[in-house]
Amino acid sequence: MKDAKIKSNYLKKIKEINKYNENYYDKNNPLISDDKYDLLKKEILQLEKKYDFLDHKLSPSKIVGFKPSKNFKKVQHKVPMLSLANAFTEEDLINFEKKIANYLDKDKYFKIEYSAEPKIDGISASLVYVNGKLVTGLSRGDGQEGEDITENLKTIKDIPQYISSKDFPKEIDIRGEVFIQNSDFKKLSDTFANPRNAASGSLRQKNPEDTKKIPLKFIAYTFGFVKGMKINSQNDYLNKLSDWGFKTNPLNKLIVGTKNLMANYYQIEKKRSELDFDIDGIVYKINDFQLQKRLGFVANAPRWAIAHKFSANNGISKIIDIDIQIGRTGALTPVAKIHPINIGGVVVSNATLHNEDEINRKDIRIGDVVTVERAGDVIPHIISVDLNKRDKKSTKFLFPTICPSCGSKTIKEFNVITKKEDAVRRCSSEGFECNKVSVEKIKHFVSKEALNIEGFGKKIVENFWKLKLIKLPQDIFNLDYNKIQSMEGWGRQSVSNLKYSIDIRKNISFERFIYSLGIRHIGLENAKLIAKYLKTFKKFSDLSKNKKINELLNIDGIGETQIKSIKNFFSNKTNLKVLNDLSKILSIKDSIETKRNGLLKDKTFLLTGKLNGMSRAEAKSIIEQNSGTIISNISKKLNYLIVGDKPTKRKIDAAKDFGITILNQKEWLKMLDNAS
Repeated sequence: MKDAKIKSNYLKKIKEINKYNENYYDKNNPLISDDKYDLLKKEILQLEKKYDFLDHKLSPSKIVGFKPSKNFKKVQHKVPMLSLANAFTEEDLINFEKKIANYLDKDKYFKIEYSAEPKIDGISASLVYVNGKLVTGLSRGDGQEGEDITENLKTIKDIPQYISSKDFPKEIDIRGEVFIQNSDFKKLSDTFANPRNAASGSLRQKNPEDTKKIPLKFIAYTFGFVKGMKINSQNDYLNKLSDWGFKTNPLNKLIVGTKNLMANYYQIEKKRSELDFDIDGIVYKINDFQLQKRLGFVANAPRWAIAHKFSANNGISKIIDIDIQIGRTGALTPVAKIHPINIGGVVVSNATLHNEDEINRKDIRIGDVVTVERAGDVIPHIISVDLNKRDKKSTKFLFPTICPSCGSKTIKEFNVITKKEDAVRRCSSEGFECNKVSVEKIKHFVSKEALNIEGFGKKIVENFWKLKLIKLPQDIFNLDYNKIQSMEGWGRQSVSNLKYSIDIRKNISFERFIYSLGIRHIGLENAKLIAKYLKTFKKFSDLSKNKKINELLNIDGIGETQIKSIKNFFSNKTNLKVLNDLSKILSIKDSIETKRNGLLKDKTFLLTGKLNGMSRAEAKSIIEQNSGTIISNISKKLNYLIVGDKPTKRKIDAAKDFGITILNQKEWLKMLDNAS
């Protein structure tokens, strides 16, 4: 009876949250505030975690928002709309500037000029102009493709529909933020929850005439794809935007030096309450476009820009318990379970404690009253303990020396580079011997960048594990679908969809397969490097047999740390069984090197010594952009040794012995000029 009552309460909450989702995402009419919505969502997730029998296809653990609108077609962005790295402190900005200087091979006296642009909390939009005419308007979407909201964007007075300026590019994707001023929002507060929701809901109206009634504003700040633009800096671009008829942020500034960035940051933060629009930080961009081009991108963000978030929100709570979570690499992560508190509109009930050293340094104990910080999208963490409110009977928290999951010893590995023990304590078992590690490894195996099995989320992995349907990755391809169909929450169609999702992933690229194995220190980029070097799965599986793992050191980007992890992987019998079984189930495509016709095609290079005015990272990037290959050791495979200041004599001598061509920096650059 108790279970029936719990399920009834759960289903009531599911129905309630989906009513809110429909009104927010499809009808653009939020019925509750963000913090109340987040609290309801948290309650549902907590119920699911506490009671295994609770599960629903419309649960917030399975869906995000509401089903996509059919009112707008999807369009691919020519240049992805990327996110930005975040900074929260002056130290973050100093480190950001150091990385830039190091990449560009500049000394500490090098002055970097930034375009500092307050970040409006609105909805990103992309405006595509061809021959001066606005032809397409897109939402950001997932960054790769957005919704075609052209007609709705055309209703915004701040957006020119035709630009006749002679210096306007032949084709350009102008990007900016759609928002509603706070003064205008007051008239709409009965309809929308906050200005951002108002902007989002208005842009997704089915009828552009309805959008037209909303006082939307647009501020332009960057561009994506461009053809025929002759501008050299971000500041000049912003000025040119004004000339072309676009509005830009009146608080934009050109600033040199992190001290001045901080002074401007504090000044604007104080003005926030006086502004007629919401801002949640300041974006800093390297002003010089040539430097932006040199710096390029890292992962999904530009190397030349960063978003400085405004002060973190804090809250006071009490630690109920400290839970030890175990990741796929065996890392033990302590998490504080705290009395739920609302921080910046989000209900927080967990806070990371990072590692054992952090707990000892701050002397964090169960029962302590603590200050919790939530900064932007960073996981909430504990800043400090209020010792005056500590119970006199309180005892120190003892970090487990035995794995809570499998009973193996927990260890701290010695780092040969830092000459210290790692801060992270790990379960000493290897492969799939530890249940917690095994579950996390399977979650990784089915994840987006690995096999990407749609509909096979973390919750399903956990449930199937508990029901003993899966133990190792290969079990996913031998599921008992009849048993699954008889389980609550599953039907013929959902089982059929799952089977289809699994079957279509039996064809996989070599690099994704390597990444899916979850080998420690082998991320997707390293997996790509290894796949490109070995080319076939057979060569990968033969590494342990032929004892040729050390040959991977020839790959630029693969070092002793990665080699050690790969050796550990191949030394484990369960891992070898997983590898063997999967090779019989999956069709693993060989790595086919893309044929490019760059200036340095089929040529291999090795760098030694310091280059003038250029970092090794940039030199490597130039070589690879021109179809050349970087290798790490002198061998017969090497064509050219590029020598800078203070080179390694041993490498030069070895190159001479092999008859390898030795170039100085000027000769190498001349090679590029001659080839062009």
